[in-house]
Amino acid sequence: MKPSVYVTRRIPREALEFLHSHCQVRIWDSDDPVPRATLLEEVARAEGLFCLLTERVDAELLDRAPRLRVVANMAVGYDNVDVRACTARGVMVTNTPGVLTETTADLAFALILAAARRLVEAARFLAAGQWKAWGPMLLTGQDVYGSTLGLVGFGRIGQAVARRARGFDMRILYYDTRRYPEAEQTLGATWLPLDDLLRQADVVSIHAPLTPETHHLIGERELRLMKPTAVLVNTARGPLVDEQALYRALREGWIWAAGLDVFEKEPIGPDHPLLTLPNVVAVPHIGSASIATRTRMATLAAENLVAALRGEVPPNLVNREVIAAS
Repeated sequence: MKPSVYVTRRIPREALEFLHSHCQVRIWDSDDPVPRATLLEEVARAEGLFCLLTERVDAELLDRAPRLRVVANMAVGYDNVDVRACTARGVMVTNTPGVLTETTADLAFALILAAARRLVEAARFLAAGQWKAWGPMLLTGQDVYGSTLGLVGFGRIGQAVARRARGFDMRILYYDTRRYPEAEQTLGATWLPLDDLLRQADVVSIHAPLTPETHHLIGERELRLMKPTAVLVNTARGPLVDEQALYRALREGWIWAAGLDVFEKEPIGPDHPLLTLPNVVAVPHIGSASIATRTRMATLAAENLVAALRGEVPPNLVNREVIAAS
């Protein structure tokens, strides 16, 4: 008999067909997140769970899922999953790294350009009929070409942004808890302590993982270190930045602008304070949102799930210690 799996959202056809060919599939067939009560009911009989960042996989859920063998998260990050609790119960956790690197780096650089050059503000100005004449300083922004880029986190996506920055002749700085000597050489990047990077960068782009240690990595103290002409971009995880401090920084002119794809609590509504500011470019967590990338993410998550249910080591296993303990 095919193993039973539960899919928490409508996913691309290719991935769903792959799952159907190997598993008995039940799905929350909607573009909206599955209600928590429904999820807890469905996992009771599931051997595999295909989930998104919107689903919290914690001890409560795991206690309701005695047959669960694998959680396949359709994302690079897995801060929505209690990995330790999964490991303690012998449940494998997988993610989808690599496939979204270039797409997310594209968006990060788009936000850099849009925030620095006030593109959204200018588009709204035009649409509102406010453009009456060309003016010498009308909607002037900050130059990106030849400026200094500071990358907070220098993994796959951070390095992909650095590659794009070379085409803009940017000076590349980075901060990470580890050094990348080969990337330093090939990309011309320089490691600096975080405070020094913040003081020197014209653009700060965040690409760090969310952990208890990195929560509010960028707060009031860090924002006050930045230049008043600096742009902050976050395409990683919202809680890396203290949003209340960021709001004050943007309103009071500690920094120039921000480009945000992620927020502390998602989704946000139109009354969110940051959306009231003209120097914020905000989009709804679309870093990996190209058709090709989202399809590949879903397919990779499905492949991870099926491999685990076959008794194989999934290609992208997060908690390898679960194998050693089995």
